[in-house]
Amino acid sequence: MNKHFSFLFLFLIGTWATLYTPALAQDYQIDAEISGMADSTFILGHYSRSNTQFIPKDTAKADARGKVSFIGEKNLPGGLYVILFPGNSKWIELVYSGKETNIQIRTDTSDIVGKMVIKNSPENEAFYSYQRRLLADSKVVKQLTEQKSPELASKQKSIQTSFKAFRDTFLQNNNALFTSKLLKMAADPEIPAAPLLPNGSPDSLWTFNYYRNHFWDHFDFSDGRILNTPFLEPKLNTYLHNLLVQVPDSIIPAADRLIEKTKGNTDIRNYVIYYITNQYETPRTVGTEGVWVHMAKKYYLGGDIPISEDTRKRIVSKVQSMEKLLVNKTFPALELTNPAGQKVSAQELKGNYAVLFFYSPTCGHCKEAAPKLKEFYEAHKDRGVQVLAIATDRNEKEWKDYISTYHLSDIRHGIDTKNSIDFYRDFDVVSTPSIYILDKNQKIIARKMPVEQLSSFLEYYENKVAKK
Repeated sequence: MNKHFSFLFLFLIGTWATLYTPALAQDYQIDAEISGMADSTFILGHYSRSNTQFIPKDTAKADARGKVSFIGEKNLPGGLYVILFPGNSKWIELVYSGKETNIQIRTDTSDIVGKMVIKNSPENEAFYSYQRRLLADSKVVKQLTEQKSPELASKQKSIQTSFKAFRDTFLQNNNALFTSKLLKMAADPEIPAAPLLPNGSPDSLWTFNYYRNHFWDHFDFSDGRILNTPFLEPKLNTYLHNLLVQVPDSIIPAADRLIEKTKGNTDIRNYVIYYITNQYETPRTVGTEGVWVHMAKKYYLGGDIPISEDTRKRIVSKVQSMEKLLVNKTFPALELTNPAGQKVSAQELKGNYAVLFFYSPTCGHCKEAAPKLKEFYEAHKDRGVQVLAIATDRNEKEWKDYISTYHLSDIRHGIDTKNSIDFYRDFDVVSTPSIYILDKNQKIIARKMPVEQLSSFLEYYENKVAKK
């Protein structure tokens, strides 16, 4: 797709299974005349949560003059729509409010925005007047940049000031339109001048906090049409991962406050709950799995999200497993047998740090990790680092062959000879290798970390502790 026609929205996209469909009975008709596109087949569809997910709703073929009509007996769900050209090389964006059901447009492939003519749609008349102004200002800035004009900074500031005045007037004059709602949702909050610090410089922390606290000011969570636009998922991603400290104590209350805003629309509420929960089941940041536990207990097991009894049982089982394995929890008792037939346990590792390496001797990734684990141990054993490698399979020959093949006899090893441990349920070993790091008090300080990151994590952790 040619991004030239959607750059005013400045966000990226994802997907969710349930589509919002307003309860309207009338049909729809969208007539387009597109010069330069004779006998071409077009697809009509809408965005879904982001601009990478496109939901097709109708197809139609143009005649010899480039005239094409999309006609249906049931109204389309409101949202931001696209008439997609053959080959996905270009498209026409349309604001579909769900109220304007007989839209006529005419344009030319040489300048889709500039030559756009709209009938029967105040929404799209406003939408394209805004796009034309934005496009014109962007062209001026681009020309000044290419010419390396010495006046670039001053002229750019003048253009920005002028466009802001235009935008403010536009939104005020078109406040009732869905178009204005979309533009407000797409924009970042306007930040006033920050107070000054004692040294005379602006308070950047105040600016950040203001931005975060006002991030959702113009987002209407009661309007289900926003699910069919490219804004919700990118904003959720930015808010969760860029504006919150990545620790459960910060994320959980912020997530709850955000979900509270969605009470006006069940579809949006369900999606926001789903998105947050999904982000922290296998999180990007070590130690944030507690967010998933909170979301699962409060919203799925708490009854907010309808789930089957089978799903409920699986969630209950996973919560029970995860709760005792979160960062800052004391690692549960784990007793195994070492290669000499003696008992070995995680609790007997008395160094400054204990690394528990759960693996399968036949797992390809585990074989790749073995030399790296040995290298890590050799580099850090003098710092009080101990390693217990735990085979999740129970084939003793394969287990001992693994230890021998990768020269791992210097570290402790254990296997479940009694066949009494469910590694998936009891220790959340969903895949192998799976690693836990414990401090000297047997508290979990990290989990699910690649072996390649062990050294850098220890350095980060010790620096963090030293600053306290």
